[in-house]
Amino acid sequence: METYSLLREFADSWMLLALFAFFVGVVLFVLRPGSSKVYRDVADIPFRHDDKPAPVGRDAKEA
Repeated sequence: METYSLLREFADSWMLLALFAFFVGVVLFVLRPGSSKVYRDVADIPFRHDDKPAPVGRDAKEA
């Protein structure tokens, strides 16, 4: 069997199944219970220092 045919058969069968399983796993990971709080906290990062700018440099540890 030539290499192209072997790789084509592998890609059409097992690789398709593996990539579909990976896709389903990613969707389940994103939609898992309790993850919405984490995503909400990450989404609010740009607004954490809305009242004043974030400290810069050495003064950041003192503030």
